[in-house]
Amino acid sequence: MGKLKQLYVCGDCGRPSGQWSGRCASCGGWGTVSEHPLAAPGPSAEPARPAVVVTLAPDREDPRIRTSFPGVDRVLGGGLVPGSVVLLAGAPGIGKSTLLLQLASRMSSAGHPCLLASGEESRGQVASRAHRLGLDGGALSFVRGRDLGEVVATAVAEGPHVLIVDSIHTLRDSGSDSLAGGVGQVRACTDALVALAKDRGISVLLIGHVTKGGDLAGPRTLEHAVDAVLSFEGEARSGLRILAATKNRFGPEGEVAWFEMQRAGLVEAEAGPRWGQGESEPGCATALTLAGRRAFALDVQALVVPTDGPPRRQVSGLDPRRFHIVAAIADRCLGSRLGRAEIFGASTGGLRLDDPGTDLAIAAALASASAGRALPPDTGFLGELALTGTIRAVAGTGQRLLAAAAAGVRRVVMAPSPEASSEAPPGLEVIPAGHIRQALSWALGGPEAAYGP
Repeated sequence: MGKLKQLYVCGDCGRPSGQWSGRCASCGGWGTVSEHPLAAPGPSAEPARPAVVVTLAPDREDPRIRTSFPGVDRVLGGGLVPGSVVLLAGAPGIGKSTLLLQLASRMSSAGHPCLLASGEESRGQVASRAHRLGLDGGALSFVRGRDLGEVVATAVAEGPHVLIVDSIHTLRDSGSDSLAGGVGQVRACTDALVALAKDRGISVLLIGHVTKGGDLAGPRTLEHAVDAVLSFEGEARSGLRILAATKNRFGPEGEVAWFEMQRAGLVEAEAGPRWGQGESEPGCATALTLAGRRAFALDVQALVVPTDGPPRRQVSGLDPRRFHIVAAIADRCLGSRLGRAEIFGASTGGLRLDDPGTDLAIAAALASASAGRALPPDTGFLGELALTGTIRAVAGTGQRLLAAAAAGVRRVVMAPSPEASSEAPPGLEVIPAGHIRQALSWALGGPEAAYGP
């Protein structure tokens, strides 16, 4: 076998190949294969010395660094762990740099010095934004974030508790010939920063970009290399922002914190037991969802419009693939003729829902919009839908029922469960339904309810 002269790597799945191709043979992605420089062979290394062996006895005190944002600490599992690497991903302009600048200011004021390495903005631009937000820029240290060697050397010399890199896609290793943001550069820079964090005990916060599809840009190995991945998203027009943990080695996944973008920056907001006004209009249903350890009532909306051309499918905040499956189940079980109509779905505030317990509420909103009939007021829907239309019970039922009662919901349509009646708080009626036909026939006025645009 000949010697490999060049290596090509897929930016989505990380599959290596000795020959370039327009389409990855592993994941099928187009235009994702790029050149990856090979490391030059070095001199033979000296025999390795044995490492220091220690026990895994827990520390007496919790070494976590508090961020002074209770929601962020909750998402992280109690604060930043020294030596951890956290990746913050979000769309351009969503407020990632603003959030980390506020975190750096608060942690520095609390006695945890922070070093900000920015390759996106100059020192003057960062200082101007800090002044606009009313932050003390004199307490923050700044270094240019374009060269990996400069950033690592400065962090070693300064010894901050927290290093913020904005962003990992603008950082470049001068020892590599590839462009900044490429597969080779992102891998090399991430590996160096992970080594810095583990060796020096510095918590590293990285900002990452996302693609048009909402996925994290760069190689998939970036997500595996870090300790936690935080997703920062929201509807730009509403000013609402949601911080969610999609991966966390030091805490629970799926935990959520809410923020509101104001003139003074990001302000933490309390979700409360209900989002939305509980509109009694066709196409609106109340879902009882679970985000992390918090349950709340959330309004989901659906719009069904007849069309003679190719139907469109568009959602905001809901999982598109799950939405289409629920629409197909409703079409098949209810005969609502959704296949010949344009379908639109949305959640209140643009909150992304991936909880299977919202399936029944989405189906109820679709059926209500298709029939042109409003659902009963003060009624919530809870349950996961099987492909046959059967309603399945979901986890956290008791917590969801408590949130429903606090939100003013008087009735909950859900899968039959012996524990449901005992877990329901006083004043909340549980309506058992084993199939989507049974649930929506009751909600829309009986078996004679007519579906269709």
